[in-house]
Amino acid sequence: MTIPALLTAQSCVDHVHLVLGSGPLAASRCAKSLEVGARPVVVSPEADDVHFTLAKAIEDGRVKWVQRDFQEQDLSTLGREEVDGYVDAVFVTLPSKAPESIHISHLCKRMRIPVNVVDAPQLCTFTLLSTYSDGPLQIGITTSGNGCKLSSRIRREIASALPPKFGPAVERLGTMRRRIWEEDYKSQNITDVADAEVEDEEAAGQRHTFNALVKEDDRDPAVLRTRRMRWLSQICEYWPLSRLAAITDADVSAILGAYKASAQPPAPDSNEPCDLAPALPAKKGTITLAGSGPGHPSLLTVATRNAIESAHFILADKLVPAEILDLIPRRTPVHIARKFPGNADAAQEELLQLGLDAMKQGKDVLRLKQGDPYLYGRGAEELSFFRERGYEVRVIPGITSALSAPMFAEIPVTHRAVADQVVICTGTGRKGAAPEPPSYRKSKTVVFLMALHRLESLVKTLTRVSDDPETTTPHARRLWPSSTPCAVIERASCPDQRVIRSTLEYVCQAVEEGGSRPPGLLVVGHACEVLHKPVEDKRWNVEEGYRNLDAAGSSVGELNILKELENVSVKSDC
Repeated sequence: MTIPALLTAQSCVDHVHLVLGSGPLAASRCAKSLEVGARPVVVSPEADDVHFTLAKAIEDGRVKWVQRDFQEQDLSTLGREEVDGYVDAVFVTLPSKAPESIHISHLCKRMRIPVNVVDAPQLCTFTLLSTYSDGPLQIGITTSGNGCKLSSRIRREIASALPPKFGPAVERLGTMRRRIWEEDYKSQNITDVADAEVEDEEAAGQRHTFNALVKEDDRDPAVLRTRRMRWLSQICEYWPLSRLAAITDADVSAILGAYKASAQPPAPDSNEPCDLAPALPAKKGTITLAGSGPGHPSLLTVATRNAIESAHFILADKLVPAEILDLIPRRTPVHIARKFPGNADAAQEELLQLGLDAMKQGKDVLRLKQGDPYLYGRGAEELSFFRERGYEVRVIPGITSALSAPMFAEIPVTHRAVADQVVICTGTGRKGAAPEPPSYRKSKTVVFLMALHRLESLVKTLTRVSDDPETTTPHARRLWPSSTPCAVIERASCPDQRVIRSTLEYVCQAVEEGGSRPPGLLVVGHACEVLHKPVEDKRWNVEEGYRNLDAAGSSVGELNILKELENVSVKSDC
C-alpha cells in the first residue's frame, strides 16, 4: 500500500540546490532549478561528460561547477550564509544503486536536508512532479515513483482540458481578490489587512454560510464587509472554467465598480433592483469552417455533425447535398451560397459579410463547405478574412472527394506496378481560365476537381498542344494519349452516384449524351482500369447508383419503410 505524500508548492528563490552528476539528468535538474529562481551548484569531477546544455549554463555563469568528487562537508558549506552554509536541497543523478548515492541519501536524511535520488523512491525525501505552468497557475502530478511517463500523460490530459490562456484569468481574479480585501478592510478601518484576510477567508471557506445567497439588502456589518469576497469565492467555485477564462481587465473594473459601495447599506426606500453578479460582456461569436465530405451523410466527421447541431447560423456551399442539409435543425437559419458563373466573387463576399454580421451578434457561425475546406475550397482565404477582423477560426477537415470518389468508383488511385503517384488539380483556374495541366506519365493518376462544366477544353489541353502562346510553357510538356483511361464520377457516395468509364478520346461524348449531374470530377490514368477492364467494342460504360453505405445495401428510405412494415406485422400478431 502506497502512503500518500504531502504535496506542497515551495518558493525556491535564491535557494542553493546541490546537483551531483553532469549528464542529461543533471542538466535537467539545473534547468528546473534556474526556472524557479534557485542557484544550482554542480559537483562532478568529469569534464568530458558534461552535458552540452549544462556546459553552456556553466559557461554563462548561471550554474556553479565544483570540479571534484563529492565531499560530506559540501552539504554544510556550499549553501547560503543565512542558513549557516547548508544547501537547501540535493539532487543525486548518479546511478541509484551506486554506494555513493545511498551514502548521500543517508547523510541528507540525518541532516534533514531534502534529497532526491533518480529512480530510487526509497532514497528520496521528496520527488519532482510532472508540472504544467501557465502564469500563476501550476499543476503538478505524481505517481509516487510508479511511472514518470504516466505522470506526464496524466498532466497532458488535464492541461488539455483547461480553457486556453487560463493563467492570465487566474491572475486577474487574484488582482480582484486583493483589491476587494484592501478596499473593504480600509472602509472598516482595519489596519492589519494581511492577518484579517487570512483569518476571514480561511474561516469563510469552512462556514455553512459559504453557499448562502449574497443579498443586496443585508445590513449585517460583518456580512457587508465580506460579501464581495464571498461573491468572488462563489463564482470561483461554481462558474464554468470557460467563463472564468473569459474575464478581462475591463470586466474586473466593471465588477469592482458595481460593488464600490459594498460596505454601505442600501437606502431603506430604495426599490431599484441590484444584480450582485454583474454580467460579462455579450458573448463573442465564433466561426467554424467545416468540410461536409463527398456527399453521403455518414461520411461527415463527428466534429462536423456536432457543429451542425450547435450552430446558430449556417452558411453552406451550393453543392452541399440535400441529404446533409436535412441534418440541420429546423430552428437554425441557413444561407446557401448564390454562386453561378460570373458571380462567384460577389457571392463569396456576401457569405463573408453575413458570417461577420452574425458573429458581431454573438452567434456561432458554421461555414459548411463541400469536401475539405482547404482543398480548392478557399478555406485559408476565409480564415484570413475572419482572423484579420479579430475572430479565431476553427477548421474541421472533411473527407475530400478527390480521394474518396475514386474509391467509391472502385478506382485505386495508386496501385503497385500501375500508379505510383497521385496529382490533384482544379479543372477551373482563376476567373474561369484553363489551368496548365500536368505532364503525362504512365504511372500517374490525376484527379481533376470542378472540371465537368469545361470538360471538353480540359481534355483538349491534356491531349493537344495549345495554339495560344501565352498559355504555352517554355518547358516541354508531354501530352496525354487520347487512349488514356479515364472516369467521370458524379454525386460520389450518394444513392444516385454515376460513374462513366471511358478514355480521353470519348469521355466528352459520353457526358454529353448522358447529361451532367454535379458535383463531379474527372479521374485520368491507367489506375482506372485496374479493377474495371474496358468492355470490348464499347467506347464507354455507365454505372448508376451506390448503396454500399446503407445497411444491407438499402437506402435510408427503404430501411425506414421496412421498419414500419415490421412494426405493423408485429402489431398484427399481437
